[in-house]
Amino acid sequence: MSDKTNTQELPYCEPYKIKMTEAIRTSTRAEREQWIKDAQYNLFKLRADQTMIDLLTDSGVGSMSDRQWSALMTGDESYAGAKSYYHLRDAVQNIFGMPWFLPTHQGRAAENVIFSVLLKEGDIVPGNSHFDTTKGHIEYRRAVAIDCTIDAAADTQAELPFKGEMDLGKLEEVLKKYPKEKIPCCVLTVTNNTAGGQPVSMKNIRETTELCHKYGIPVLMDSARFAQNAYFIKMREKGYENKSIKEIVREMYAAADMMTISAKKDGVVNMGGFVAMRSEDLFRRAMQFNIMYEGYITYGGMSGRDMEALAVGLDENTEFDQLDARVRQVAFLGAELDKYGIPYQRPAGGHAIFLDAKKILPNLPKEQFIAQTLGIELYLEAGIRGVEIGSILADRDPVTRENRYPRLELLRLAIPCRTYTDNHMRVIAAACKNVYDRRESITRGYKITFEAPIMRHFTAELEKA
Repeated sequence: MSDKTNTQELPYCEPYKIKMTEAIRTSTRAEREQWIKDAQYNLFKLRADQTMIDLLTDSGVGSMSDRQWSALMTGDESYAGAKSYYHLRDAVQNIFGMPWFLPTHQGRAAENVIFSVLLKEGDIVPGNSHFDTTKGHIEYRRAVAIDCTIDAAADTQAELPFKGEMDLGKLEEVLKKYPKEKIPCCVLTVTNNTAGGQPVSMKNIRETTELCHKYGIPVLMDSARFAQNAYFIKMREKGYENKSIKEIVREMYAAADMMTISAKKDGVVNMGGFVAMRSEDLFRRAMQFNIMYEGYITYGGMSGRDMEALAVGLDENTEFDQLDARVRQVAFLGAELDKYGIPYQRPAGGHAIFLDAKKILPNLPKEQFIAQTLGIELYLEAGIRGVEIGSILADRDPVTRENRYPRLELLRLAIPCRTYTDNHMRVIAAACKNVYDRRESITRGYKITFEAPIMRHFTAELEKA
């Protein structure tokens, strides 16, 4: 008789336990109808306590670890030369290999500092789908952002492992067309948020930097979700399956010249960012803008306690298990949506699901802001707040002032790190199904009644069309 037993394979569980909770308030549809009307149909203008599940962003709203909370207590708040600065500097050097860095209060501040050095009117900045603040800083300086993302990114149903990549042919056309004096940098975004949180392969990173350096153009890595990008390289790119996340990150940045980061994402802190570079000369030129806009060079826009928490967060969240849990939850939501046949940018991204609003609301004209309409409908359905990545975010053409209509109209559902459970994901999917089931009846969108001249989506006011 055999003494072997049939061993049950253990299911997956998160590599952490929960120490503290926050109550969520539910609301009625009548309340939500009034609240969104009072907010001029702009999801940004809702109060946080008027949402049940807040997926507006994953930026600064994730749950910090016990090590991070402990690190907060050791923060040195000295104006100059605080030890917390040196702890963060060492973490940046160890993880990214960048010898010079300036702390800022968040990513757009890092962009403001570095672009104040690099950009002038008429400059050309190629990249793979510049995100809203990046494009805003470029166009504010009367420079031009040129999108060189691969065409496949516009097909939401195409299953590609690295869908956020730079199209090298498009990029080289730009590099050939303009003299290098007109191209201060190329922006390579990892992961590509605008294209649906899609990653860039190590091969594409290497080939992009080699091509840019061939033409004498430096590469700036937009790094808000760098660790997720490294995770996808480990899971999807041959030759990296046995490498650690930290090893992959170092290789990603080995050829880059500089980086900006909103550390509120993959650093899992409430506030913080930085700009880092290889050039001491560039560092010295950037210092004056950091002092003007942020603060002294050893704190920038960050308190000592936040620098301590970020130093720990960068270390913790470049370990596989924490990233794996994060990406698995996003994939879980994607699988739930698959059960209902709801179209989204495939495959599921590292930090969010991006619903394909054009496919979900086929009867809506583009002039009535399809993705924004979908976001409002999902909020009315269940108090779930997402964010439009579509025509409102795309802004107007800075020259013609005509609305820009991108190929993709997406509603981003960003999943904060270690904040919601899989049951919340099931509620989100069910609410999306309810909206999807009545899609044929949604034939009326919205029109803008007020907009700022740049980055209008944050403060725009709308009414029913």
